[in-house]
Amino acid sequence: MDYRVIVLLILEAALALFLLWRSGVLKTRAHWLVCVGLTVLAFVLRALVLDYETLDYQNFLAGWVDFYRTHGGWSALRWSLGNYNIPYLYFLALISYSGIRDLYLIKLLSILFDVLLAWGGLRLCARLGGGPRRQIACFFTLLLLPTVFLNGALWGQCDSIYVALAVLALALALEDKPVRSMICLALSFGFKLQAVFVIPVFAVLLFNGKLKWYHLPVFPLTYVLLVLPAVFTGRPFIDTLTLYLSQTGSIGSGLNYNSSSIFAIFWNVQDPEAAASFAVIGAFVYLIALLALAFRFRSRLNGRAVLLLAVLMAVGIPFLLPHMHDRYFFAADALTVALAFSLPEAAPAALLTQFASLLGYHAYLKMRFFLPMQYGAWALIAALLLCFVCLVAELHAQRDTKDGIRNSA
Repeated sequence: MDYRVIVLLILEAALALFLLWRSGVLKTRAHWLVCVGLTVLAFVLRALVLDYETLDYQNFLAGWVDFYRTHGGWSALRWSLGNYNIPYLYFLALISYSGIRDLYLIKLLSILFDVLLAWGGLRLCARLGGGPRRQIACFFTLLLLPTVFLNGALWGQCDSIYVALAVLALALALEDKPVRSMICLALSFGFKLQAVFVIPVFAVLLFNGKLKWYHLPVFPLTYVLLVLPAVFTGRPFIDTLTLYLSQTGSIGSGLNYNSSSIFAIFWNVQDPEAAASFAVIGAFVYLIALLALAFRFRSRLNGRAVLLLAVLMAVGIPFLLPHMHDRYFFAADALTVALAFSLPEAAPAALLTQFASLLGYHAYLKMRFFLPMQYGAWALIAALLLCFVCLVAELHAQRDTKDGIRNSA
């Protein structure tokens, strides 16, 4: 392996330790020893799989980087390429200038956001009352979570980017930093459309006063600024701004793609088009019902209730929608872990969600099913029921709280 790759891995590991130190959780020598040991473990595991190539890399990512390399690098952003949004293509264009093998740089980018995802989970845990040990446990559970490890370091996918930014956006909102929260949320959406599974929870934050209406314009402003570099290369502004609208067909017409969605249970439908339409309506009704519940009990919405609602959205929306892919529960994986360390009663939801996601990962990476995907779908149903019960209990416990904000664990 190129020594430069090793140096970059070490720098990312150092960043993980710096963020832990900056968060104030490294209070004793024992904390330092444990964190250094777990960081070494997390990055050694990633180093061992950096050479692994999937078909996604061979058929898509490698070709896209090569296109930028042979068509002028950054200036080639003026052409439409692939089915990712502009911000990720910025990185691919920059990677094309490097003499380091692009496979490594693509994976190192995702690993960087693995670290930021773990840091976001730590901040959520801290905001919701978790002490140093619990925060450290949350950090390393996310960093070593099987789907997090497999997604970036092995598969070379970039789901950790948009999810890390979404988790940080949620943490910043709960920390009373609304402008930074909106910036992170816009960046999350800018990288991947699947951020819409989490974005609705920010309406809940409007209900409980963590966000104000005048913070909302920060989102579109950030998004516009995010795509402007591509526009300056000659790409049409409107086409660039509305890229997601032209990509909606790229997710495929199948009802399910190795996903633990409801269509893993009801897969043999007679009219797929009608079933897809009905599912979209069902997901919309589900979301409206959650928002109505949140609005009705807005005076009782503390941080844990907000996180529970975020989990119910990140799990429930893709569960109900058609055309879902194997990696579309990545946000659910991360948020259920943060929830487990903030509300231990909900910890089984993290195990159930991880199980459901891993079935899809196994199906793609091994090209065969470990278990039928319907097992994952039933696991997600159980996780949703558990989180809903926990939400009702949390709202009931807050019935006498005037401001609805309580940060005790």
